[in-house]
Amino acid sequence: MEKNLHFSLDEFAARQVTTIAEMQRNGIEALVLFRQESMYWLTGYDTFGYVHFQAMVFTAAGDPVLLTRSADRLQAEFTSVVPDVRIWVDVEGATPEADLLGILVELGLTGKTLGVEWEAYGLTAAKGRRVEAALADGFPMVDASLLITRLRAVKSPAEIAHVRRAAELADAGLDAAVEATGPGAFEGDILAELQGAIYRGGGDDPANEQIIGSGHGALMCRYFTGRRHLETNDLLTLEFAAGWRHYHAALMRTVVVGEVPAGLEDMHKSAHEALLACEEAMRPGEPAGAVFDAHAVTLDRLGMTDFRLNACGYSLGTTFAPNWMDWPMFYAGQSYEMRPGNVFFAHMILFDADRGLAMTLARTSLITETGAEPLSKASLEMIRR
Repeated sequence: MEKNLHFSLDEFAARQVTTIAEMQRNGIEALVLFRQESMYWLTGYDTFGYVHFQAMVFTAAGDPVLLTRSADRLQAEFTSVVPDVRIWVDVEGATPEADLLGILVELGLTGKTLGVEWEAYGLTAAKGRRVEAALADGFPMVDASLLITRLRAVKSPAEIAHVRRAAELADAGLDAAVEATGPGAFEGDILAELQGAIYRGGGDDPANEQIIGSGHGALMCRYFTGRRHLETNDLLTLEFAAGWRHYHAALMRTVVVGEVPAGLEDMHKSAHEALLACEEAMRPGEPAGAVFDAHAVTLDRLGMTDFRLNACGYSLGTTFAPNWMDWPMFYAGQSYEMRPGNVFFAHMILFDADRGLAMTLARTSLITETGAEPLSKASLEMIRR
């Protein structure tokens, strides 16, 4: 069958070798993967079928075995380098965890230490309890939820090329959205133009909904349903990511429609100064918590303590629904040591609920040998329409 792969076979092979070395370093004989991101990164397997029971077994021998449903058999053949796809059968009372047990026994892993990705959106608490019960007697298990996630945090040159393309599409989406914004504009039309620019460029759906809100909704940093028309004087907040081969680059802006409310200029200047301070703190060898410290110190000094959040960004990469946020996040005490190849989204978010004011400023940066390289070409000046 023709393959729909977005990396070379050598790239996948290198990732698998790196994963095996990390397994050996942690005394793990096999990984039981439930995170779709891990499966995609390791083999190219691309699906949303993880909403049902799905697992991939990856041994120190380097031969992945995928356990999934019949609907994803051809999907796995088309999108991945997985050589062995097993199907559990949809039937009342199905026990796919028993099929997983059978695979592990067949592979000679009884009594061997398994690293399990317990933290995975597809592995609900109920499914996890069934897996744990099925494997408890024959297999020592350790939590390996971050093993591949940590490896994914540092992007290869091929991955960085995908992120750069995503950043280009994000800029195109912002331009299209701003062009559609003005007094009387309908949020649905603005969102359609934003997403249309990304789709026309060959981009993907992002891993969660694009965030759009005006009026009081401009003070939200989560998606919510319901659309409105912008007023003559209004604020519009956009937080969105462009996806390219499931790699994300995000942007965030608050657009001022009509008159600039009193106090908003100061909020924008503060967000601008804080963003540059955060990017200055993005240096190889430094803890990720230093970026949050730069955010907090700057905004607190400028009198914005009551308006800022307790986190100011996160890693971006290849992620699947329901979230484009990746590990690690910028918050106080985050010890992850930044290194070249990391991609981070730093967001300055200021919400003054009493005055109904919102100001946001954010972009995605690549960590290089010397520091942060912003991937967006968009201006950081206040956007007015």
